[in-house]
Amino acid sequence: MVNNDNTALKVRLDKWIWAARLAKTRAIARDLIQAGKVHYNGQKSKPGKIVEMGALIRVPAGWDVKEVQVTGIEEKRQPAKEAELMYSETPESVAKREQNQLARKMQTFHSPKPDHRPDKKQRRELIKFKHQ
Repeated sequence: MVNNDNTALKVRLDKWIWAARLAKTRAIARDLIQAGKVHYNGQKSKPGKIVEMGALIRVPAGWDVKEVQVTGIEEKRQPAKEAELMYSETPESVAKREQNQLARKMQTFHSPKPDHRPDKKQRRELIKFKHQ
């Protein structure tokens, strides 16, 4: 993007991650970068790194990692619909996240949880079974 005086907008990496809504607060974005969990063009970087158009950024998102390409640079936090236009997720990243999601669903299938807590009699039976 361009400033009012036709100069390219220079935005720090932590500020861009916050503005793109990939982190809830700027402090969290800074901590992610300092912990080495965010990679800029395949390398760990510092929070003050200036973001460039077309750069690849890997950001942790819950259980998964999003790999996004910078398509827009903004300094201020935008509404979610506009923030999504600041980056595009790579097809490999989308496929990997869907694969991980499916694996997590299959994992929960193999370790079912009971519908309710055991009552007193069932708890006694469990304890008795464990101590055999």
